[in-house]
Amino acid sequence: MKPFIAAIGLVLITIGGGQPPVAMPAASCESLTTIGLPHTAVTRAQLVPAGQFAATPEGVLAPGAPSFRPYNALPDLCRVTATLTPSADSEIKVEVWMPTSAAWNGKFEAVGNGGWAGQISLQALAGGVGRGYAVAATDTGHSTPGGSFAFGHPEKLTDFAHRAVHEMTTVAKALLAAYYGNGPRLSYWNGCSTGGRQGLMEAQRYPADFDGIIAGAPAADMTHLLTHSIWVAQAAHRPGARLSNEQYTRLHRAVLDACDAHDGVTDGVIEDPTQCGFDPRTIQCEGAVDAAACLTPAQVEAVRAIYSPARNPRTGAEIFPGQERGSEMSWAAGLAGTTPLSIATDYWKYVVFAKPDWDFTTLDFDADVARADALDRGEMNVREPKLEAFARRGGKLLLYHGWNDPLIAPRNTVNYYTAATRSLGASQAADSVRLFMMPGAGHCAGGDGPSNFDQLGVMEEWVEQRRAPTQIVATHVNGSAVDRTRPLCPYPQTAAYRGTGDTNKAENFTCR
Repeated sequence: MKPFIAAIGLVLITIGGGQPPVAMPAASCESLTTIGLPHTAVTRAQLVPAGQFAATPEGVLAPGAPSFRPYNALPDLCRVTATLTPSADSEIKVEVWMPTSAAWNGKFEAVGNGGWAGQISLQALAGGVGRGYAVAATDTGHSTPGGSFAFGHPEKLTDFAHRAVHEMTTVAKALLAAYYGNGPRLSYWNGCSTGGRQGLMEAQRYPADFDGIIAGAPAADMTHLLTHSIWVAQAAHRPGARLSNEQYTRLHRAVLDACDAHDGVTDGVIEDPTQCGFDPRTIQCEGAVDAAACLTPAQVEAVRAIYSPARNPRTGAEIFPGQERGSEMSWAAGLAGTTPLSIATDYWKYVVFAKPDWDFTTLDFDADVARADALDRGEMNVREPKLEAFARRGGKLLLYHGWNDPLIAPRNTVNYYTAATRSLGASQAADSVRLFMMPGAGHCAGGDGPSNFDQLGVMEEWVEQRRAPTQIVATHVNGSAVDRTRPLCPYPQTAAYRGTGDTNKAENFTCR
């Protein structure tokens, strides 16, 4: 690999109006192909003029990715692609997009993945550049749509688990330093689902990588999360257990009838599902069965199992929390679908048992879970919060999760946050980590409750203005119009109606 020979010196020009000087590139974009970085091959360094970026098929939208500007609205940018090989079996693809110096805000954003990753979200990259950031993303070391990449490839699994994101971050910052003449003054992580887990991994394993980490609906403690997915699949696939669409509607309506008004507003959203004790036995069929009006005993037991935590049958110990009351309408498209979630079955097939023909109905929630825990050795799991080093250097962690998430039980994030406040102590925790639960919201966003908010803007204000978020106004969109706003409150506070005014407007609620 050729050594990087471009000058690394900050070039300044003075602009009118008494403004501070603007940094000009210290190196041309094209010269970055010769940068000498360990186990890094830059495969492209191309200056893309404003409005001329062409999207490519590999770009997909990551869960929770911010709204992005159209590609034709992007400024001039230096687009760098590279392949990283920290191990003999690694092939980590990364993209780093750097607006030219006049458009750069001096900051760096890295964006996360969803599921088993395998793709780079060009839309998320575009969203960051549109805000003036230099942005990076990675496929985490493979291009397969599922988990089969890990079959017989432990190094690739390590790349997916945590190494790819850290390596990408290190290389991206080096590229920024070379191109601009100095590295970023602040660095942020932004991800949801797998991206949320990646953020927690960064905070705990590599606490110096980011100043602020946004971790939505984190797929933390993957061994137990993907155990719970099979727990629900087994319950939903027992004989006579499957619900029809009409029965899901009936079940959801019964839950709302029982608990919607607990927060003082009847709006189709349960503010705090942990305070809802609805029992599906109340709508069990008595005598003749009307499929749309009631549930059979087998269906009642399945629903109870889905609400309940996955447990070790021998010890009774909780493995992973259950789904919340209020989330029923998304079960059929999530954990209780016609087939188990492939992310879960792939994990057990390719990572734990190395048996592509493994049958999900055979999972032993005692011995098999112990086997998975022993195999992982903390590579993918974020179970116990270890945020002390991240907090000591002033890092900020913003957690958010929808109470109606059909894929990742939201109470697991609550448990993580609760454990973090205990381990950090109340004062340090208040300064370093905040959790915002989103009533009625689904996985990362969407659902009946307001879930759209500017995550990066909240983090910027916290880190740069030293204003910790005391509430976040979120919106709900129907079609293209906002039809409801509501404050999201720092856990354990919830939004309470003031008693007067439009219940669809955030100003008529307070966090208590």
